[in-house]
Amino acid sequence: MTKLKSYLQDSVLNKLYNEIRAAGSIRSISVDLTHVCNLRCKGCYYFEEGMDAINVPDEKAFDEFILNEKERGTNFVTIVGGEPSMVIPRIKKVYDNFKCNVATNGLIKIPNEGLENLPIGISIWGERETDAALRGNGKRDLFGEALKNYKNDSRAFWYYTVAPGYANQIEKVVSTCIENGNAVLFNYYSDLSGLGNKHDYKAGFDEVRKEIDRMIEKYPDKILMTPSFNKVISEGKLFDESWGYEVCTNLSTNHESNFERFDNGNPYNPHFRAYNADFSSTRRCCTGVNRDCDSCYDTWEHFSWVMVNLKKHLNSKEDFTNWLTTMYLFYFINRLVGQDGETNMIDIQNVLKQKTDIVHHQQVYV
Repeated sequence: MTKLKSYLQDSVLNKLYNEIRAAGSIRSISVDLTHVCNLRCKGCYYFEEGMDAINVPDEKAFDEFILNEKERGTNFVTIVGGEPSMVIPRIKKVYDNFKCNVATNGLIKIPNEGLENLPIGISIWGERETDAALRGNGKRDLFGEALKNYKNDSRAFWYYTVAPGYANQIEKVVSTCIENGNAVLFNYYSDLSGLGNKHDYKAGFDEVRKEIDRMIEKYPDKILMTPSFNKVISEGKLFDESWGYEVCTNLSTNHESNFERFDNGNPYNPHFRAYNADFSSTRRCCTGVNRDCDSCYDTWEHFSWVMVNLKKHLNSKEDFTNWLTTMYLFYFINRLVGQDGETNMIDIQNVLKQKTDIVHHQQVYV
C-alpha cells in the first residue's frame, strides 16, 4: 500500500480528498480586468510596477480573450486589476464562462443578481484610520463603506493585509468583519512603497502570525486560514525550500523570462498565465514584473506553492493532512467544494486539531 493510500484509510481525510477530486483539477489564470482604479494604495503592486501602462483594448478584444482561454482549457480565473468593480459587465462575462473569484476594494458593490456564486475578496489593511491612511490618503472611511456594501453577503470575505507592526489591530478588525456577517482571509504587507518601520516586511511577521493563530482558535468558523498554512506564508518555508522566484509556482508559462526557471526541476503550474489589461500580453507572475520575490508574502501565491508540492507532504500523515487541508481551503474559499453545507471551516480546523493531538500524544508517550 502506498503512503497516500494508507493516509486515505482515515475516513475524514478520504472525504476531503474525494471532494477535491470530484471538483476536478484547476487550470487557472489571472487577468487584470481593467487598468483603471479609484484608489492609489501605498504599496499596491499594480501601480508600483506600472502595470497600468498598457494599450487600452476595445470590448471585442476582451470577448476574443474569453474565447481563446476557453479553447486553451482554462477553467478558473482570478479577476484582479485595477479595480474590477469598475467594469462589472466584464466580471459577468468571466463568471458566465469560468469558475472564478474577484478581488475588490469594496467601494462599488458588485451586484448579487447574475453573480450569486461569485467569491468576492474585499481588501482591508487595518483599523479604519490605518486603512484610510494606507489606501485613501486619510480622507475616506474605506472600511466603513465596504462594510455597508457587503453586510451579510455570503459571497464576500475580507482579504486582510497585515503589516508587521500592526498585530495589535488584528482582533478589532476581525471582530468587525465577523459582526458584519463575513469571513476573513489573511495576507501579508510587502511594503513596496518603502514606508519602512512598522510596515517593513524585513522585520518579520512573528507577532502577526501568533495573533492570526489566536483568531483561528477564537473564530474557527470564520477565519479562512489554518495554523500550518499561516506558518508557511509568514516564514516563507516549505520543508527544505525557502520562498523565492526559483520555487514560485504561478509564473506565466508563455513569458520568456521564466523559461530558465521552468528547467530547474521545481514544480510549477503548467497552465498558468498572468494577463495584463490588454488581454493579450502577460507579465512574469501575478504580482510582479521586476520586483524582488523576497517581498512577496501573497497568500494566493503560497496556496499554489503548497498545492503543487504534494510529494513533499507524503512523508507523514501530519504533513499530508497539512497539504490536504490547505488544498481543501483553496477550493472551499472559491466555492468549488463545501457548498452542500456538509463541510465547513470548523470541520477543517477539527481535522488539524485531531492531527495535532495525536502527534502530541505520541511524543509524550514515546
